[in-house]
Order: sequence, then C-alpha cells, then structure tokens
Amino acid sequence: MTPVIVHNLAHLLVPAAFAWLFFRTRWRGAWLIMLATMLVDLDHLLADPVFDPDRCGLGFHPLHSWPAIALYVIALGFPWLRLVALGLVIHMALDGTDCLRLCC
Repeated sequence: MTPVIVHNLAHLLVPAAFAWLFFRTRWRGAWLIMLATMLVDLDHLLADPVFDPDRCGLGFHPLHSWPAIALYVIALGFPWLRLVALGLVIHMALDGTDCLRLCC
C-alpha cells in the first residue's frame, strides 16, 4: 500500500479504535463525530498545490497551525467539546506522522 492510502486508512481506523476503547457504549456516534473533524482538511484548498505528498501540513495550513493545535488540546478539557477536540488532536497526530516520514 502507498503511504497516502495508509495515511487515509489511519484517519478512519484510529478514531474508530479510540471510540471503541473509550466510548464503548456510544462508539458509533463518537466515531462519526471524530470522523466529521476531517473537515479540518478543507484548509488544504487554500494551498497551491492543494495536495503535495512532500509537504508537512502541520504549521502550513491555517487549521493545522500550532496555535490551532494548542486550542484543540485545550478543548480536550471541556466535556462538551471533548469528542470534537479528540478527533482534531488525533487528526493532527496522524498528520504529524507524515512530517516525520518526510524529515527522517
């Protein structure tokens, strides 16, 4: 499998695993909320080119900026935002693995 396919599968499967492990009684709803946070990737439409497999998105795209990531982490502390924040933090962590792949 190509790195892009693995990356996209991880964006589906890692939130599913978190939902199953930590929100067992409502895992489907939790997973869907975390999947909805993939809309954060709409900020890629502001880039030229939109998709660049050799670009680290963290710190590049507005919703993938370090201040935005800090807000996502802070939002984990608010129960009513927790699932959205968790989805965003997982998303940023997975995008960070691409940055590691590119640098090392």
